[in-house]
Amino acid sequence: MQRVGRHGRQPPEGGSMENGVGQEPGTPEPPGPAAPRAVRARPRLVFHTQLAHGSPTGRIEGFTNVKELYAKIAEVFDISPTEILFCTLNTHKVDMQKLLGGQIGLEDFIFAHVRGETKEVEVTKTEDALGLTITDNGAGYAFIKRIKEGSIINRLQTVCVGDSIEAINDHTIVGCRHYEVARMLRELPRAQPFTLRLVQPKKAFDMIGQRTRTGKSPGEGRVASGKETLRLRTQGPAVLEEGPSPSEEEAAQRVDDLLESYMGIRDSELASTMVEAARGSPSVAQLAQGLDSVLGEFAFPQEFVAEVWAAVCHPKGDKE
Repeated sequence: MQRVGRHGRQPPEGGSMENGVGQEPGTPEPPGPAAPRAVRARPRLVFHTQLAHGSPTGRIEGFTNVKELYAKIAEVFDISPTEILFCTLNTHKVDMQKLLGGQIGLEDFIFAHVRGETKEVEVTKTEDALGLTITDNGAGYAFIKRIKEGSIINRLQTVCVGDSIEAINDHTIVGCRHYEVARMLRELPRAQPFTLRLVQPKKAFDMIGQRTRTGKSPGEGRVASGKETLRLRTQGPAVLEEGPSPSEEEAAQRVDDLLESYMGIRDSELASTMVEAARGSPSVAQLAQGLDSVLGEFAFPQEFVAEVWAAVCHPKGDKE
């Protein structure tokens, strides 16, 4: 009968024992079984949310894009995701400087603005520009982000920042992106009246009677820099990353301003994407090619692409 070693196990015949005992001379010691590597647990990202017009506080987690975010909020408050027009961060007011875009700070509180009253407004286009800046919520609703002082729309007191544009002349635009809506409005003929069907966000008591309007402000629509943020992507999973640096925020703001002046839209996430593309392009031609390959549906004019490249790569020379 064979004796069992003190560890209670017998090495296989012809094999080596632990600690080099029984090895052939000159044979390197084989590595032992690798210790299991400690897996770093992903942080559980839980966000607090309320309906902007008033509600208890809910907790949401496990979303990777805006549509999933809206679905989570809707589930908490037992409403349809299509009721949500847009979300703001850390304020229940219709403040376009606090609009939720593609990034959420880990400490941000999310307020969901839901459908309120529907209204129809007749507009006569006496100038080429209506004075509207359009954005969208990433889930099918385009809405008014800014109204220019002294513009056609500014003279219509019933039209407010935050109103969702549901239809133009009874043609529904639900599901259209903001640049498509801006293009439709720009192409409407002059001197011919048209009708806008708008849906205003439901208001809390302290918001009634307000006509929110915002001017240009640094960092509009962006989370504070220097903090970790959850970046939501149209395709693929959400990514946890550091907040944008001050220089990145400034470049994105310049590009966002250009988007408004050329196209009548503002989109901080689109601006950030273009900043990344411009910094990786050594020339205007290569930037144009890169933007066309990933954002061809925007049909950016050549002069606009040149302005973007200059604003990102040569910001000092771009100042007036």
